[in-house]
Amino acid sequence: MKPHYSLIVLFIILLSISNSNTELNNKFQSLIDSGEFTHAQKLMKEEMTTNLALTPAEKIEMNFEIDRLERIKKEFNKKTEDVINYIQQYVPEVTEKDIERWENEKSLEYMIIDSEKRYFEMAASNLFLIDKKLRKLKEKQGKKDISEEMPSIYSRSKNVEEIIKEAKIRDNSYVKPTRLRITYSVAVKENSVPAGKIIRAWLPFPRELTNRQDTIKLITTEPGRYLLTGHDEATHKTIYFEAPAVSNRKTQFKIVFEYTAHAFYRKINPKFVKPAAIPDKLQPYIQEQPPHIVFTEELKALSRQIVGDETNPYKIAQRIFRWIDENIPWASARDYSTIVNLSKYAYENRHGDCGIQTMLFITLCRFNGIPAKWESGWTTTPIGKNMHDWSEIYLSPYEWMPVDTSFGFTTSKDEAVKWFYFGNIDNYRFIVNNDFSGLLYPVKLFPRSDTIDFQRGELEWEGGNLYYDQWNWNYQVEYLK
Repeated sequence: MKPHYSLIVLFIILLSISNSNTELNNKFQSLIDSGEFTHAQKLMKEEMTTNLALTPAEKIEMNFEIDRLERIKKEFNKKTEDVINYIQQYVPEVTEKDIERWENEKSLEYMIIDSEKRYFEMAASNLFLIDKKLRKLKEKQGKKDISEEMPSIYSRSKNVEEIIKEAKIRDNSYVKPTRLRITYSVAVKENSVPAGKIIRAWLPFPRELTNRQDTIKLITTEPGRYLLTGHDEATHKTIYFEAPAVSNRKTQFKIVFEYTAHAFYRKINPKFVKPAAIPDKLQPYIQEQPPHIVFTEELKALSRQIVGDETNPYKIAQRIFRWIDENIPWASARDYSTIVNLSKYAYENRHGDCGIQTMLFITLCRFNGIPAKWESGWTTTPIGKNMHDWSEIYLSPYEWMPVDTSFGFTTSKDEAVKWFYFGNIDNYRFIVNNDFSGLLYPVKLFPRSDTIDFQRGELEWEGGNLYYDQWNWNYQVEYLK
């Protein structure tokens, strides 16, 4: 199939992507910084209407800023009474001073938007993940959200033990081949797009990775015509569709595919790991990658605090892994497109989800001369099929090794099991991305819903991007013999 958009428009979009943070947007930055979102949006709309000197790239960038502020409004939708009501389930005697203290500690996330204090929609539940005392209190009371209840059909530590055992028996790093069938679909809500207009859709697809993810087989698609990413070196592995919107009907895109995932385990001897010259192919992975991988003065100081006088790359990365596990607890995160710098966010707020934790780990590793890169997709475990991010680091002579900072330490007295996710990976992965913020194929004309990751998919039409509130997604996993 051939996308029907002109190369001139594509060039404009590429220009806009490389031209972020222009001086033009700085005219409205003071309003945004003070939380006057609606006023800033109004002025930016007026600017686009009256300023004939604006380039197409500047208009696209300004449009995205207007959209980004709207996304923040949608996510910061809880009032003070909502937060207090949730907290009182576990802390009946909560006071205003408690609320103020948690806010100052960045444990209770809020913003002043249009002169009103508004909390992140997951702020209250996150508080009981971020604050250690409150977490213990909630666990002691035995009150857990339904999402936290885990059936006994799967144990992460037991699976890790089996991976290590099989790797030793077989004398092979790649073990526990798991055949999976994934059914993934998105449905654009009725009348989100005018009837007859073409909807463009990019859905996630497994990338071929020797020994880790292979034997990929596409079973069926809806619509029948599609376009796969041309090569496996692309940042995001996608399958692309086009379909016309129909009045009063949902527009569905669906794929069914199979693949085999392998666990990876390799015992590392730190004595053999030495600082080495970085070849050209690895140079990008020790450099800054703005806006999310930047060696700020704060992160440099943090690195010195964590690393100390250690010089062995393996042990440096190990110290960073431990520090994040102990100091950056997992918590539900805002939409990544609303966060200016993920690693800075992790440092300032002292919490984050898998992607935020991973970005901080990558940044600190790169600052210390350790090649590190992003990897992401989905988990496929029997107890949880979720979007997930992790990383890989390069250590000579062992080359690339996966690191799941978010999974952190596995509960076990066995050191190999405890440290498993520092250098190894399980067999319950659906890998889509080998970096972040890359171009989609074919190129997307409007800014993405997720400007960093690619997991749920992306949709648009000639009138603009289709954000998550305009469509639903469904992800099903079947285990095959």
